[in-house]
Amino acid sequence: MISRGLACGAALLCLLAASARAQSVDDFYRGRIIDLYIGFTVGGGYDLYARLMARFLGDHIPGKPRVVPKQMTGAGSRILIKYMISIAPKDGTAIATADQSMALEQVIGDAAAQYDASQFHWIGNPAADNNTTAAWHTTGVRTIEDARRKELSIGATGANTSAQYPAVLNMVAGTKFKIILGYPGGADINLAMEKGEVDARGSNSWEGWKSTKPDWIRDRKINVLVQVGLSKASDLPDAPLLMDFARNEEERGALRLLSAPATIGRPLFTTPGAPPERVQALRDAFDAMIKAPLFLQAAAQAGLAINAVPGRDLQAITQEIIQSPKPVRDRLAQILGPAENK
Repeated sequence: MISRGLACGAALLCLLAASARAQSVDDFYRGRIIDLYIGFTVGGGYDLYARLMARFLGDHIPGKPRVVPKQMTGAGSRILIKYMISIAPKDGTAIATADQSMALEQVIGDAAAQYDASQFHWIGNPAADNNTTAAWHTTGVRTIEDARRKELSIGATGANTSAQYPAVLNMVAGTKFKIILGYPGGADINLAMEKGEVDARGSNSWEGWKSTKPDWIRDRKINVLVQVGLSKASDLPDAPLLMDFARNEEERGALRLLSAPATIGRPLFTTPGAPPERVQALRDAFDAMIKAPLFLQAAAQAGLAINAVPGRDLQAITQEIIQSPKPVRDRLAQILGPAENK
């Protein structure tokens, strides 16, 4: 009797599993909530783009689930990354946005990067854009040459781009940035600059500045010292590229690797193990959303530029970063060193 009961139970489990597999994407998502976790604090660029997408993404997913944005901050969004790997449901109901340098942190051997970024399923990026390092106007520092002569305290959220850029500039350009780690998000660093707690911000996208602090640009409250990308932004012609400070070809390759994640931008991704058909549905929904007139109108009203990269391209870029040649990775790791010592 016990064996028969066990057999019946096993058969029932198999039937339930088969039924779940047979469930359509539309049936699965109908009436559900998708949690969109945001790795940084309210008011910054990652948050603004994530909340914009939360308003419209569900309209393009089969079954029209509701997408609910939720903050999960800390350690430069690594707390969120760990959550997505180990705790979040793996069924396509948890999506997230985290720091664009997560793949880069992995390949340069960062001990705290206990994940494989290629295992995430990348949905899309609404805003590929150059990053910047910028100083507050009262410092009198307007160029990298100025930053070579004067020490600046520079706010960072963790061992990500916000600390990496000033660390690299210290090494290759001779700047004197003192990196202050631990800010929960970019909005907190902005406030710290206004209050005089720090002199500069290690990383923010150029479009992020234009959308969140247009008055700062208009009133010249910040001076962009360097931009990080593979080519200059058309409306930022005077700020040098980070790659321009390479002293040899080996360094240029390393700085190009550091600059590549700018294309990843404000990425949206879901967990490892999410069913392929739901991953595809999320990617298709993103692709449809970024062309939708209501979404584009809302982005324009919020001052958020849309320069989207589809999920399949993000997957390829992430893989390219992870598979970069070992000498290039090792040189970049050498240049960066421990952020707290820079």
